Amino acid sequence: MLRKLRWQLSLLYVLSAGMLILLIGLSVYGLLNYYFRSSTDLALQYKVAQELTRLGLAIPQDLKAVDQTWKTRQNQPKPTPIPARREEDEESSEAEGSIISRGDEDSYDSELAPIYVLTLNPNGQVIVNPNAFTASVVPDSQAVTAALAKGNDFRTLRLADGSRRRIYTYRVMGGNGVAILQVGRSLKDQDRVLKQFLLGLAVLSSLSVLVVGIGSWWLAGRSLIPAQQAWDRQQTFVANASHELRTPLTLLRASAEVAQRSLDPGNPGSELLDDIINETDHMSRLVDDLLLLSRLDAGRLKLDRQPIQAASFLEDLGREASRVASDHGVKLEVLHPQGVALADPTRLRQVYLILFDNAIRHTPPGGTVRFSAFLDGSRVLFEVNDTGSGIPAEQLPHIFERFYRGNEDRRQFGEGNGLGLAIAKGLVEAMHGQITITSQPGRGTSVTIRLPGSAPA
Repeated sequence: MLRKLRWQLSLLYVLSAGMLILLIGLSVYGLLNYYFRSSTDLALQYKVAQELTRLGLAIPQDLKAVDQTWKTRQNQPKPTPIPARREEDEESSEAEGSIISRGDEDSYDSELAPIYVLTLNPNGQVIVNPNAFTASVVPDSQAVTAALAKGNDFRTLRLADGSRRRIYTYRVMGGNGVAILQVGRSLKDQDRVLKQFLLGLAVLSSLSVLVVGIGSWWLAGRSLIPAQQAWDRQQTFVANASHELRTPLTLLRASAEVAQRSLDPGNPGSELLDDIINETDHMSRLVDDLLLLSRLDAGRLKLDRQPIQAASFLEDLGREASRVASDHGVKLEVLHPQGVALADPTRLRQVYLILFDNAIRHTPPGGTVRFSAFLDGSRVLFEVNDTGSGIPAEQLPHIFERFYRGNEDRRQFGEGNGLGLAIAKGLVEAMHGQITITSQPGRGTSVTIRLPGSAPA
């Protein structure tokens, strides 16, 4: 009974863990992407400042801050062991210091190596292209137009091969007029790192969700053991109580019948005995219903599912029920049923009798009850329609609840224990079907049973 709840708890744990892993992963991915973007943009701006210095032009104020930030970042102290000098190496100390400095500079410039520089005229035509490895690079005219208007422009281009390129375009005001510096670098290496990160994140997330799923299933099972034990004890009690009540109720009814036969027809005690017999029958039906619900809840109800011809099933049932309908002044119609359903014929008949009983109790004399069945794809739809009082819309969501009987207007048509529709729903679902009710007050009610279809024998 609690297996569904165990699945729900496990799914909740897995979804929570998955959302947490996804949140952390996306946060790290966002930070990594932001780091790549900010580092690339800083390098591109510094490259422009470096190119302006090479051309002997003054570095604008906005690039001076970039130049200072770049140098501060690169000149952070790095603990590097320095080997002891020998006396014979003192003469080459200056040269060695120069080599060490150049090595640091080479390491420092390695971040700038992938960046190309193009000098353009205001029309976007290349004036100088000193980069042999980027001879095929075509300047972006839209970036040039934006730089002429705003002074500089950052943008990311999507190339024909699917790769991305980040470019920075800067307007230069020199003695020879206006020129454009456009620097850029390919983002293939960064995209490769990000894709590898996402792949690793997906693998790690899958393994984590699997581990969490197994752990949550075990944990949910352990936490539900007391509830399952309590539920099993309750079901056992209901089943045992139902069995134990059958015998005294049977004896009580038999004794009342014997006592009634010994009385004269006009004796007032005969009416009291009639009341005892009626209440005993009511109690017996209630006990049987509780026992059936207990078996449905515990999943211990045995079903004999087999192909059922809807036509013969409903016609036989209609002949039996027509006499009861006639006694209530209600007309019963069977409307050309079709299809072959896979169900337990005894339990399906029980469901139909429950629905038929409800229909005739709430249909006034002169009304009609109809049985029908038809194919709907791979399923067979059985319907019970009546022209009775109907069910108010606010009561429909509760109609399958146990012991729910609706308002007084519906109770006045007959007595019931409020378990009939709950039993019908349980039996239909046990046969792998669904049951639904639609109703319009004053116009009638329609009950639809959807059952799996079966190939004709």
